[in-house]
Amino acid sequence: MARRLRWVALCAVMLATPLLGDWRAALPSAQPLGSGDFTWWGFRLYSARLWTDGQGQDWARPFALELLYHRALTRDSLVQASLQEMRRLGGGGVTPQQLANWAQIMETAFTDVRPGMRIAGLYLPGSGCRFYVDGRLTAEVQDAAFARAFFAIWLDPRARDPQLRLRLLGQAAERGT
Repeated sequence: MARRLRWVALCAVMLATPLLGDWRAALPSAQPLGSGDFTWWGFRLYSARLWTDGQGQDWARPFALELLYHRALTRDSLVQASLQEMRRLGGGGVTPQQLANWAQIMETAFTDVRPGMRIAGLYLPGSGCRFYVDGRLTAEVQDAAFARAFFAIWLDPRARDPQLRLRLLGQAAERGT
């Protein structure tokens, strides 16, 4: 009987996991793969860390990207910068309607950030992603194309900061180490 109760309790926790907020509950085997800082004109904007299941980054498996902000930025600037990169990386394959839908998604998921705030995205292959601000679930997105385009900002070989990409993938050491 005690064993059955433990099993029922474990199942209840597993079913409630997405509601708990923090992305780690949905990816319990997460291990940091790599990390690095993103700077713009000499200013460190955020530190990024990529978490995987220990098997490296693979678009066929869930992973999380965590950004710790060092500067204040508006939600609008985060959304616009993301859309610009998604458009650039998508070439002509991203429609204006997709970009408009994606802007709405990010406006719901993001907030103005100040130093010390953390935004994490959990990539869910084939279905979409989830966003968390300071450990609180802010959006669950059921759009696989959006999820792939969003995380490509950091992980695509054509990423704006190729050295940050390599550091996130664990293929280059952080500067100064």
